[in-house]
Amino acid sequence: MSEQPTPTATAHFTAPYGPLAQALATAEFGTVCGSAPAQAAVFVETTGTGLTLRTHDYETAVSITVPDATTTQTGASLIPLAQLKKAMAAMVAGETKATAAGTTVTLAGDLLITEHLSVPVSAIPVGEFAPAPEPAPIAAHLDAQDLYRQLQRVLTAAGTDDTLPTLTGVQMTLTGQTLTLATTDRYRFAVADVPATPHPDHPRTTADYPLSALVPARVLTRLSKHLKTHTGIVGLSYGTPEITLTMGDTTLTIQQLDGQLPKYDALFPKTVDTSLTLDRATAQRALKKCRALITAKGERLSPVTFRWDDHGRLTLAPRIGEPEDLARIKGMPIASTTLTGETPLSREAHINPAFLKDALDSFAEADTVTLHLRNPKVGSTNVPPLLLTAGPHPTGSDYRHLLMPVNVS
Repeated sequence: MSEQPTPTATAHFTAPYGPLAQALATAEFGTVCGSAPAQAAVFVETTGTGLTLRTHDYETAVSITVPDATTTQTGASLIPLAQLKKAMAAMVAGETKATAAGTTVTLAGDLLITEHLSVPVSAIPVGEFAPAPEPAPIAAHLDAQDLYRQLQRVLTAAGTDDTLPTLTGVQMTLTGQTLTLATTDRYRFAVADVPATPHPDHPRTTADYPLSALVPARVLTRLSKHLKTHTGIVGLSYGTPEITLTMGDTTLTIQQLDGQLPKYDALFPKTVDTSLTLDRATAQRALKKCRALITAKGERLSPVTFRWDDHGRLTLAPRIGEPEDLARIKGMPIASTTLTGETPLSREAHINPAFLKDALDSFAEADTVTLHLRNPKVGSTNVPPLLLTAGPHPTGSDYRHLLMPVNVS
C-alpha cells in the first residue's frame, strides 16, 4: 500500500495514542455545531515547531498544540474528526489501556499507521476549512479552578429558553482585578466573582473597562469539562465578537451572543431588614422530603414554603393538597440564627423547589448559608426576592444567589 498522501492531505506526524486521543477529544468541542463537513473535521497542521489541531464550527473554535508529537513533514490535512477518532480507537483495540496509550500513531497525509496496521482515512480539501479569527490579546489571567468553581455555581441559573436567547448566556465582565459571572432565567439570578490578574502588556486604556461579553451557557457547560482538569492559569481575551480562554497548549474561542443581561445591581439589595443563617444540610434534607411528597401527590408544579410561626421558628413544608389541607401541613424545622434585624413572625415565602435545590447545592463548601430578607412594601402582599450568601452580609461575598418567590392565591 502506498504511503503517499492525497494531494489534499500533506501533514505528517507521529505521536503516542494517549496524548493524541486526549487532544482530539478536546478538539471535538469545536465540532458540535459543524453542519458543513469541513467544519466537522479537524485541521491538522504540521510545521517546523510542531503539531497543531484546529476545529471551528462557527460557535466555538479550538486550537491545540500537541507537545508529544513529532512532525516529519510540514503540511496540512483536513480529516473528519469522528472518523479519525474511531479509526484510532479501532487500531489499538485489544490492547491494555497502558499499551494503547503508549502506541505510536503516525498520520502520513491521509494514511493512519500503527505498528500493526495501516489504513487510509477520508481527506477533505484543506481550502474548504474556514479558520477562526486570531484571538485578541490576553486581558487578564485567572486561576483555572477558581473559574471552574464559580462557573458551576452560576450555570444552573442560566436560562434555557431559546426564544429568549440573551438569558441563555453567562455575562463575563472584567473590571480591574475581578471577573464577574452573572446568569438569570428571570426567576433567579446568580452572580459570582473570580480574582483576576490584569495582563501588563494588554493594549488597554481606562476607557476600555469594563470589558464584557455574553457567552452561551451551553458552550461553557461543555467546556467546563476541560476546565475541570486544568490546574494552571487561564488567559482571558475579549475580541469582537469572540471571547477566548487560553489554557496551556489549548485555546478555546467562543462566539458571543448579541445583547447583555439586564442590569442586576438594583435587584440585589445593599441593605436588608433581616439576615439569618440556616443549617444547609438540614435545609437540604427538609427540601428532599418536601420534593418527594410533592412527587408522591402528583403536584409537580407545587412550591415549597419557608414558614416562620408566631414564635419565629422556621420550617420548610410542601404546599400540597386541597386548600383546607394547607393549614394542617407541618413542615420540618430548620435551625436558624438571626444575625441582624428582627426574626420574622407569622411569615411565609413560597419557592420553586428545584430552584431552591440548585441554590443550596451551589454553596457546597459552606455548612451554613445566610438568608437575607426584606419586608414587603406597605400595603403589598408580594414577598421581595430572597438573597442567599455564604457571608453574613448582603454584600461583600464572592457569590450571591437571588430567588424570586412564587406568588400563590
